[in-house]
Amino acid sequence: MRIAIAADHAAYELKAVLADWLREHDHDVVDLGTNGPDSVDYPDFGYKLAQAIANGEADFGVALCGSGLGISMAVNRNPACRCALVSEPLSAALARQHNDANVIAMGARITGSDMAIACLDTFLATSFAGGRHQRRVDKLSAPQFERTNA
Repeated sequence: MRIAIAADHAAYELKAVLADWLREHDHDVVDLGTNGPDSVDYPDFGYKLAQAIANGEADFGVALCGSGLGISMAVNRNPACRCALVSEPLSAALARQHNDANVIAMGARITGSDMAIACLDTFLATSFAGGRHQRRVDKLSAPQFERTNA
């Protein structure tokens, strides 16, 4: 599989660990940065990752920042992406099974490297269940909002 990975400065070390693990497991890695401790803005890297998914440059994505929250919000701005913030393998499995998530997000200050690897391994090994979940996933990709007069 081709996996895009992006991180801010708080998670560049975890990104390196996960990118190495992905390569060791024969995945093609698209490293979108950042590669050092200098302060950067997580939305920039979340948007780069989302664009790579939307353009078909990668099958799945890995989004990392200090908490995982900010970068997951940035990725989810793109309707082609279903980014799930996880911190343990069950959430990673359910994100794939029920939500057909195509991006996994984790927080480097919250999730250690061994747990992050376990989450990523589970995420990549789990298939979308389809069935009753498909209509919900379709709604995530094409949101309809009602207007109210306030």
